[in-house]
Amino acid sequence: MTLHAPLDDVTPSPPQLSRPIDIARWCAAQGWPVHPLAAGRKTPARNCPACQAAGHDPAGCACLRQGRWCHGFHAATVDSELIDSWWGAHPAFGVGVACGPARLVVIDVDAHPTPVPDRNRLLPGIPIDPRVDLAGLATGFDTLALLAALRREADPAADTSTLRVRTPSGGLHIWYRAEPGQTFLCSTGSSSSRALAWQVDVRAHGGYIIAPGTRTQDGVYTAVGECRVPAPLPRWLAQELSRTAHVPAARPPQQARSIPPRARQAVAVAGGRDGSAERLLHRLLADIEACASVPHGAGFTAKLNRAAYTAGGLVAGGYLSVHDAETMLTEAAHHARPGQEGRSDKIISSGLTRGSTRPLYLQERS
Repeated sequence: MTLHAPLDDVTPSPPQLSRPIDIARWCAAQGWPVHPLAAGRKTPARNCPACQAAGHDPAGCACLRQGRWCHGFHAATVDSELIDSWWGAHPAFGVGVACGPARLVVIDVDAHPTPVPDRNRLLPGIPIDPRVDLAGLATGFDTLALLAALRREADPAADTSTLRVRTPSGGLHIWYRAEPGQTFLCSTGSSSSRALAWQVDVRAHGGYIIAPGTRTQDGVYTAVGECRVPAPLPRWLAQELSRTAHVPAARPPQQARSIPPRARQAVAVAGGRDGSAERLLHRLLADIEACASVPHGAGFTAKLNRAAYTAGGLVAGGYLSVHDAETMLTEAAHHARPGQEGRSDKIISSGLTRGSTRPLYLQERS
């Protein structure tokens, strides 16, 4: 087989940006929620002692509601005030991008010098005919090219229509955008040990990717070529991700039927609900609306963040629909801060997405 050629067309990314705070702002402007990485490292920056303890649950952590960066991608935001606060106080922080809220699917190609496994372990679920010559196969670049060749498709590593980022270790991040309604999962962070191919993993919902331009102790994550925009995920790759279990398991039918339809009725009337969710959400909405009388210093961003995050948890817990949550939050935010609709909508979208990863189940009275 023909080995993948080195990528030499490397240019600065994002263009002319070297300070982490500028990279974070650039990513947020693309609609990609960001969170701090520890200075010089690839791992999220830690915050309060409680959040560093093993088993600490992000869903119950006050730091997220207070606009702090605990819990990595769970704290990711596009809010300019939080971004300026976080990176302004810690300018050496790196920049991580939460893939799920950004609807990103990043193909993570490694080039580690490790022994090549048996041919039947190179592509999960695909036996490779003994007649296929694998001489020279050495990295994830080769297995990704092999997968593409077997499917009679172009090699994603050479896809100039999408953002590609060279890693300090010689690997490559190939950025794609999931279509609305599509959800794909990370290869990591699960007990099933998913992979697209040997030395080829996926960064998607439930994980993060290092932003282009970020510097670690090993080097800079540098864009390749001219494109800085993720292209739509190719259909054949979406099919491969589904085949290799990078999709969520289907929810039981009774859960899908539990979501009520009407806006402003934040809780289901039937089914034993007693209005706890409605009271909780309406209290948070009232806090947002009260900011209308205080143009500055009312904590509007933190309050909207908290309400959106909580609403996302209520959606995941089956208390209300996404449409109802968006409607109520949007009405309150636009009333409190007219003329700032774009910023408010980004905070709402980010908060709902983060909250939806942590279903909220309230204690109901019998």
